[in-house]
Amino acid sequence: MSSDDLERLQRWEDNGAQWQVVSLRPNSATISLLRCDAGEEVERFTTSDPRVLERCREHRD
Repeated sequence: MSSDDLERLQRWEDNGAQWQVVSLRPNSATISLLRCDAGEEVERFTTSDPRVLERCREHRD
């Protein structure tokens, strides 16, 4: 994905929705974007953006 992945994730959070790390590897992460009401998955994407990877590591702890 593009370098806009961190902004995409931040916008998702800013709008009150949640996200979940589906898979975290040393050089990539797959993230599930969830609805804010029922937690249903809306979208899933994979990124190799190091800033997002760090965010995922923090999010899982």
